[in-house]
Amino acid sequence: MTLKDDRDYQILFLSSFLGLGIITRDWSLKPELIVVVIISCLLTQLLLTSGMYFLKQKQKFSWNLSLINPLFIASWRSALITALGLCLLLRANQATTMILAGSLAIASKFIFRVNQKHFFNPANFGIIAALTFTQDAWVSPGQWGNDFWFLLLFLGAGAMILKRVGRWETSAVFLVVYTLLEAVRNFRLGWSWDVLSHHLMTGSLLLFALFMLTDPRSIPNHYLGRILWAIAIAILTFTLQYSLYISTSIFWALFCLSPLTIILDYYLHSFGFNWKVSYAHLTISS
Repeated sequence: MTLKDDRDYQILFLSSFLGLGIITRDWSLKPELIVVVIISCLLTQLLLTSGMYFLKQKQKFSWNLSLINPLFIASWRSALITALGLCLLLRANQATTMILAGSLAIASKFIFRVNQKHFFNPANFGIIAALTFTQDAWVSPGQWGNDFWFLLLFLGAGAMILKRVGRWETSAVFLVVYTLLEAVRNFRLGWSWDVLSHHLMTGSLLLFALFMLTDPRSIPNHYLGRILWAIAIAILTFTLQYSLYISTSIFWALFCLSPLTIILDYYLHSFGFNWKVSYAHLTISS
């Protein structure tokens, strides 16, 4: 079966991961919070794309069926992908926390833009916003455990997506550099290789590297730029993890280095990702 839009594969995979996680991992994720996040992301996408559409058309904004504009029709899948990413990675007890995360995640695409390109990963932005502005949000990096079949599932789905996106080098470089840093630390401390494999073979790390780090709309356009960017994120992740002991270091590293995309795009010129040319927008975020 061939799906009409490549983003449909991403939605299918992320929805399957979410279902498997709830069934096999017994996550404390309330069904109503899943609904709240999805509605928040889609509604914010609808409102903001409608505003853009009416401004471009120089028409007066009104609450009617014309709110369903071409910009929303072309982007609702991205908003749903962001919502599923938040459901997979972010935890909270209150619906207001998830509403805040979903709304700010989508809004970040419209607010933080340079040359018609947003540079923050929406799902990652929503996670950082919830962690920063509330006392109710948390991320559990070890929620996926180390089961080998889970890792094979992530790798298989990730490989299919990266083949379509064409951003495989971003994930590969990040994982290689981060693995080397972990291996050096493991060797210096005299630990067994079992410790190293335990640190590396986690579902959350693979989800981040394969589905969040490869967002073609927010990462550097140039091949070399993406390599440098991935190396920087791997180094900062390792530093935050073992110097400041931040368990959510991968998300903070991506957030802090997202503006680096602007600089790399400025000095390393390349064609940006274009929706009209390709529908290979297959990331966990937008």
